[in-house]
Amino acid sequence: MKAIIGKKIGMTQIFDEQGSVIPVTAIQAGPCVVAQVKTVETDGYNAVQLGFGEIKDKHINKPAKGHFAKANIPNKKHLREFRTSQIDVNVGDELNADVFAAGEKIDVQGTTKGKGFQGVIKRHGQHRGPMGHGSMYHRRPGSMGPTSTPGRVFKGKKLPGHMGVQTVTIQNLEVVKVDTDKNVILVKGSVPGVKGAILKLRQTVKTVE
Repeated sequence: MKAIIGKKIGMTQIFDEQGSVIPVTAIQAGPCVVAQVKTVETDGYNAVQLGFGEIKDKHINKPAKGHFAKANIPNKKHLREFRTSQIDVNVGDELNADVFAAGEKIDVQGTTKGKGFQGVIKRHGQHRGPMGHGSMYHRRPGSMGPTSTPGRVFKGKKLPGHMGVQTVTIQNLEVVKVDTDKNVILVKGSVPGVKGAILKLRQTVKTVE
């Protein structure tokens, strides 16, 4: 299984052998400990649960303490589950950044930045109206639909509202470099979330030539 939990450190840039600039995101990948292995026989599906990050004993609840005690591993701050068709790890095994190698393609899942309450221009990318003084229409949502028939706003109408804080997966990101000493993975491009956000990294499910 090629998957791990990581923490977004931030973005920087490196240079390749030709001197071209490559924008990369640095991700602290691991160490992660296998907290639970789920199988079709016991749970109805195959999955591996990983724990990441240290936490004091007083900061977790009683069920979580029992969960970690059953696995005989230290308390972990974050737990994430990865579905897999082939289970090749055991409870207590430690996974580090070396599960990936430079040149591989991965999918990165995280929670996007929160933008608060936003209008349709920023939230949905709609165009504004004329900015002349007599326009009376600048940044509003637009038509709400027909009047008498059907006499309501259709579901799915793009309106102002809360923006961000959504689970997003970026697919087919290239691993540029893996620092096994520091457990840091450099991924080409950007990934969801703020600095310090928790990410799920796994081998890509869709290959793009």
